[in-house]
This record gives sequence, C-alpha cells and structure tokens, in this order.
Amino acid sequence: MRGRGRDPVASEEGWQTQEVRDLLTTILELPSSKEAAAFFRDLCTLGELHDMAQRWAVVRMLDEGLHYAEISQRTGASTATITRIASWLHHGEGGYRKALDRRAARTKAGSTPYPAGTER
Repeated sequence: MRGRGRDPVASEEGWQTQEVRDLLTTILELPSSKEAAAFFRDLCTLGELHDMAQRWAVVRMLDEGLHYAEISQRTGASTATITRIASWLHHGEGGYRKALDRRAARTKAGSTPYPAGTER
C-alpha cells in the first residue's frame, strides 16, 4: 500500500490516495445499515469504532452549542480532541456540516437513511 519514504497520507494534500477513494466508494455501495455495520465491524477494531462514534457525538454536541467541558464530561473526549473536531467542523472540508444538515433534514422528515426492509 504505502511505499517507502514520505508518507503521502501524512500530508494534507495527499490524503485521498487510491486506497482511500476505493474505501469510500465501497462504503457508498453498501445497500443497508446492517451491511454497513458488518463491514465496519470487520474493518475496524472496537477501539476505532468507539473513537469514530465519539467524534461524531462530539460534532453533534458542538453543533448544538454545548460547551467543551460539558462535551468532555458526556463523551470522555479530551478538550484537545474537541478543539480539533471543532476546527474541522468550522474550517474543514465541509463533510461534518453536510452530514449534520442531512441528518437534520431526515429527522425533520421522520425518515432514516436506510428505511427498514429496503435497499438503496
């Protein structure tokens, strides 16, 4: 996967490697939340899954306007992690904002991304 020398993923401009693009495409092709859960469980350790879920919880709480200390108390995330997540929320690629907006629209409409018994 990664060759010798400088790690292309370590530099901000090189994060979208072919491997990353392939992973993202594979995730987008998963037809149900059940298959997505199985894929992520096979792909990630329990710690990695917990860390991603914790970050998403922090994003949602930041969006709700909660203070860092309260977010840290509720999630167990350090204030350094919360600060980093807040920076990406406000100055990142826009992925957090798009996901939050879509989640809010689904909640308002009373729908889910994978309605029960349906495939995408």
